[in-house]
Amino acid sequence: MVASKIAKSSPARQTPSNVKSGAFPCRRRAINEAFFSFIAFQPSSARRVGPATSSSSVDVTEYTSLRGSFSSCRRGNRQVLNAVQGTSEWLTSEELGQNTIPDKTGWFDLKQPGTNCQQFTITYKFGGAAVADARRMVEVARIICHFQDEAPVIVMSAMGKTTNLLLKAAENCLSCKAYDVPSLPELLEIRRLHEEAMVQLEVDNNTRNRVMELLKDLEQLLVGICMLQEITNRAKDNLVSFGERMSTRIFSGYLRRCGMKSKQFDAWKCGFITNDSFTCAELDYEATLAGCRKALTLGEGEEMYVPIVTGFIARGEGTKAITTLGRGGSDLTATVIGAALNHREVQVWKDVDGVLTTDPRLVPSAVPVRELTYHEATELAFFGATVLHPRSMTPADYCPGMAVRVKNAYNLDAPGTIILKDRDLSSSLLTSLVLKENVTIIDIHSNNMLGQFGFMARVFDAFARHEISVDVVATSEVSISVTLDPSKYWTRELFENELEGLMQDIRPVGKVHVQRGVSIISLICNVRQSSAVLEKVFSCLKGLGINVHMISQGASKTNIALVLNSEEAPSAVKALHLEFYGETEGSGKYSDISK
Repeated sequence: MVASKIAKSSPARQTPSNVKSGAFPCRRRAINEAFFSFIAFQPSSARRVGPATSSSSVDVTEYTSLRGSFSSCRRGNRQVLNAVQGTSEWLTSEELGQNTIPDKTGWFDLKQPGTNCQQFTITYKFGGAAVADARRMVEVARIICHFQDEAPVIVMSAMGKTTNLLLKAAENCLSCKAYDVPSLPELLEIRRLHEEAMVQLEVDNNTRNRVMELLKDLEQLLVGICMLQEITNRAKDNLVSFGERMSTRIFSGYLRRCGMKSKQFDAWKCGFITNDSFTCAELDYEATLAGCRKALTLGEGEEMYVPIVTGFIARGEGTKAITTLGRGGSDLTATVIGAALNHREVQVWKDVDGVLTTDPRLVPSAVPVRELTYHEATELAFFGATVLHPRSMTPADYCPGMAVRVKNAYNLDAPGTIILKDRDLSSSLLTSLVLKENVTIIDIHSNNMLGQFGFMARVFDAFARHEISVDVVATSEVSISVTLDPSKYWTRELFENELEGLMQDIRPVGKVHVQRGVSIISLICNVRQSSAVLEKVFSCLKGLGINVHMISQGASKTNIALVLNSEEAPSAVKALHLEFYGETEGSGKYSDISK
């Protein structure tokens, strides 16, 4: 059982006579300004976090690791006076919610998997929902230990909504003062979540110290953002990396508390190298695969352990700064490791029984798809399915025999959806329906297209200059239609002035018409059976009185995209699902749609 106070007190300092419990609120600003002025020039080598030994005094940089920072009044003036006096006090077990978990039976009685294996045999990836708190981390450990014949590499995301909280904290830093940063609600919630998990999982002091040091560094980064009143993409990547760096350390510490051997890896220590395109960096696959192979291959006589690797993050080749692979990039981290180690399977653990026939929020009776190809999975991810990252299939080209399986962390016996390089499509008709909303159509019409070369190059050169990506393209002899989905890549909507700038570049080419607020329904299907697919589609939509603005058949031979009004799209998805799949019975049944 964790002691109620997990950090010792340093020799008490004399409380200034003018600092009284009732007087603190009016002195808050002065105290914090003095504090941040003092710590700003402390060398990083002087930083020390966590419990102080009986013979040591608390150095000033330790204050930022305290739960009772100067500007936090959550537990009243006692907390503030403790900080002023130099008392290194962490939250008590009761304050961290120790009593909210009545029974820990079996939490620490786990057996290490893969002890008879010579090398790592499989890669597991767990997302933020799977490791949302201490209880969920215990369940993840049980999943890992359930398969004793496997020696897994674990790729892990940040806990719960930590990434969203980090981005929100940075946004709020742009409208507050530096001395208010430690009391930002988002930062306090991040601290609470991680400190509570460490107490409940009874991790070792070294793990606590490392995580508390990261929390201190996070606070200082937010102070810097606040003082500069700017968050660059480079700073943003550094910021969001803290979630994965903390969760993996806590989980690895928990496995060691259970008696297992485990090592934590920041992804760059496994060789993850990218270019310097911050927030959505491109991997150097050759270098990264070689680095992973070297870092995660056991040496002769080396004892088996469980590696816990941060998803989503890497290092820039030129700047050596932290980069990220885009939201959801932990899937890509997992498939890269699987390809590097020539694993037969990468398992992505979710809260559903696999990839479903459509969004269950629209159609509750949606059922799992048993098999997909790499191309089908990529199209699904790109056009809106959130089960996998769009680029997560790329590493499969370096290891064609590797399968990716989407499994349910709440239903271990469900086979999930397996994604393979190829599958038999001869009897396949429709695999899945995906809805992408809030899309913009741009129609370009010009008679000059007839018999002209270089016309389309001029159009797409305009998109390149404005750094706007195109989703779907349809052409005729005298027109081009494209759809835009900037929210897929950016954290904001396309500004009107940016769209107008694009229009000004395109107008010399032809007449331009813009339509906002449409949706794309992607039919992931066997395009070789397109006549049968479209016959059922248009018959269904005709019955609903729904017209299609645009249709595009993908070159991958797995996707037909329909563009229609957003207000009609949900009804269309429901009707199409019923048309192709009939009345389904939920997750106990797998789809089997054939011609």
